[in-house]
Amino acid sequence: MEDQVILVDEHDREVGTDAKLAVHQSGRLHRAFSIFVFDSGGRTLLQRRAATKYHSAGLWSNTCCGHPRPGEAVEPAARRRLAEEMGFDCALRLVSSFVYRSDLADGLTEHEFDHVFSGHFDGTPTPNAAEVAAWRWVDVQEVRADSDARPDRYTAWFGLALERLLASEEHES
Repeated sequence: MEDQVILVDEHDREVGTDAKLAVHQSGRLHRAFSIFVFDSGGRTLLQRRAATKYHSAGLWSNTCCGHPRPGEAVEPAARRRLAEEMGFDCALRLVSSFVYRSDLADGLTEHEFDHVFSGHFDGTPTPNAAEVAAWRWVDVQEVRADSDARPDRYTAWFGLALERLLASEEHES
């Protein structure tokens, strides 16, 4: 059976479930998460999505992203997916949530209630090659400038989630 995602309203209240691909074809609002992991030097870990991904293949993005399964809370889902995609686990902190809608290639649409998490890790990731084509640690301001200048190299949600993260981090300073 295909992976199921949680459909939500604009307040993140669950309204049902459906198959992940069908939801991306119809553009229905669903629950998601985006994770930004930082090292002790303040760099963030980016991943380039595998060429086999059914959308946004080959694009650079935040450390990890995904969808909770029906009955799964967002933070445990985020930690599960981080281990599945990047091969490590770390504590995560919710920093922001937002709704966005973006048309993708092949008639697909991302329409997500996205929960943005941050975490800390100083090791070497061991990514799943079926999910991740490449990875790199980068200075946050450098990647912000690059994603602004060349948004076609990044996933549709990357710049939006990064701005929420930076606004939260700056607010806490």
